[in-house]
Amino acid sequence: MTDTTGNTQDTGAPLAPGSRPRKSSWKYIGPGIVVAATGVGAGDLVATLIAGSNFGYTLLWAAIVGCLVKISLAEAAGRWHLATGRTLFDGWASLGRWTTYFFGVYVVVWGFVYGAAAMSSSALPLQALFPGVMDLEWWGIACALVGLVFVWFNQYAVFEKVMTVLVGVMFVVTVYLAVRVVPNLGDAFAGLLPVLPDEKDSILNTLGLIGGVGGTITLAAYGYWVNAKGWTNTGWMKVMRLDNRVAYLTTGVFVIAMLVVGAELLHSANIALAGGDRGLVQLGDILEEEYGTATATFFLIGFFATSFTSLIGVWHGVSLMFTDFVTRGRKRAAPSRGEEIASGAREKSWPFRAYLLWLTFPPMILLFAGQPFRLVIVYGVLGAAFMPFLALTLIRLLNSDRTPHDWRNGILSNVMLALAGLLFLILCVKQIWDQPWSEFF
Repeated sequence: MTDTTGNTQDTGAPLAPGSRPRKSSWKYIGPGIVVAATGVGAGDLVATLIAGSNFGYTLLWAAIVGCLVKISLAEAAGRWHLATGRTLFDGWASLGRWTTYFFGVYVVVWGFVYGAAAMSSSALPLQALFPGVMDLEWWGIACALVGLVFVWFNQYAVFEKVMTVLVGVMFVVTVYLAVRVVPNLGDAFAGLLPVLPDEKDSILNTLGLIGGVGGTITLAAYGYWVNAKGWTNTGWMKVMRLDNRVAYLTTGVFVIAMLVVGAELLHSANIALAGGDRGLVQLGDILEEEYGTATATFFLIGFFATSFTSLIGVWHGVSLMFTDFVTRGRKRAAPSRGEEIASGAREKSWPFRAYLLWLTFPPMILLFAGQPFRLVIVYGVLGAAFMPFLALTLIRLLNSDRTPHDWRNGILSNVMLALAGLLFLILCVKQIWDQPWSEFF
């Protein structure tokens, strides 16, 4: 893939000390693995499985397009951090106070509801692996506390290594399952043609698959992980772009593998899978019937790795973003710089740890009491609005004098970000439209 700024060669502009271009190398890969692991949760795998079970290989092309869209968004976020030396929230703040208000409400409400969802998702495979040991709620609390302790006492380097191991588990499990069900390669290649299923609402279902997999606030967190890795200037631009492509190549493998499982195991047998994370528990039961206990157990281990990487990824990445929000929000605050994140000081700061506690303890109430109806609606609306907010603000930031001329958007990046913005805006409107507003008031 060409670079999305449209620059195919060095411009000859003088470089600041320490920002000499570094050769892109696999040995540097790291933040991309983290964003892939965090962005692909159990819900994404279920959505892909259901797409495969309903439509076979027909929407394989849509899953791949979704990965390309996310490559462009994450690359743009990472490019902003490296080209300007400033954080993404600092860029948002330069667009007006409204961005601060939106993000402030979003990060508080989203964190409260997501915390409970992440706990439940991590608890489900553990309860299936160890039946009768604890109730689901207590497994969820245990996962949250382990995530809290891990992120609280470790900085980015250790966090990245653990995420890499868990991604390896996810990769092996998903590829093994795809091979185990014996994919029909002819049908799979036919699925690369952009064809819509002959079903009601097929366009919206297709757009949902394109936008749904790996599309969360973690795309915005990518730039923060880039800085936490120690990449803080344009000398790391080529490395970041390779890292980003690895991220969504990995995501693509997860998505394609689970779509193959849905197409071969569920679609051919006309098996309907439940929505939500419990659909993966149901898949475990189906795998046990078809291939035995060992395969089902192997799958549940991969299910846990998928869910727990999302949990600790959000615990770390969104806490970094919240810390930037609090720091930047202070009166007369200086611009937030990548070097501050690279130093690791923010991972020990009180805003970082306060948000960790917010993600961990208040959501435990929801495990026992259920999710308040109105809060869930607000959560759904804010969550739907975040992705168009990200795409459209990146277009604004990367086409203005806030970004050095050599690193502004080229035609390719503008087209991809505009398509992403339109896609997520359509999905946002649909999400808002589908909310039961008559019951809200």
